[in-house]
Amino acid sequence: MKAREIVLVGTFAALSAVGAFIRIPFFPVSFTLQLFFVFMAGIMLGPNLGALSQLVYILIGLLGFPVFASGGGPGYVLMPSFGYLVGFVACAYVTGLVFNLKKAPDYLWMVLSMILGLAAVYLIGVTGLYLNLKYVIGKPLTLVKAIVVGMLIFLPGDIVKISVAAYLSKQLIPRIRQ
Repeated sequence: MKAREIVLVGTFAALSAVGAFIRIPFFPVSFTLQLFFVFMAGIMLGPNLGALSQLVYILIGLLGFPVFASGGGPGYVLMPSFGYLVGFVACAYVTGLVFNLKKAPDYLWMVLSMILGLAAVYLIGVTGLYLNLKYVIGKPLTLVKAIVVGMLIFLPGDIVKISVAAYLSKQLIPRIRQ
């Protein structure tokens, strides 16, 4: 990896941590700005480096640094929201991969790329939420309830994040990729 790529990966890992602290507490998963930076990492860095930025973020948190919305440490894997963190890796990868499929991507292609990345977050995150609440915490939960509390309530905010992230990315891509 080039020094520039290392700096960009570290920057987006740090931005994801900052996004965790811009939050509205909610159980079982808080509203945060992390996903905004995950979308931008996928677009700006591409699939591999975007995913790597999120892996770095997760590893820093699992090492004990309090960079997640509710702290950090290896025990965080048992938190209801941990599946979403894993989903961030997939989101950055899918977003970057789809975005790079088109030679001259426009705003709508960017939005589509982010929506497909969001689907990856929800697939992994809601599954992790359901399994964690049902089998680790022992809360009786149906899959439908997990979808409501783990996805549907977040959709309006995520649509706004996608819109703003696509707009900013469109402005920043020429500067970042030079």
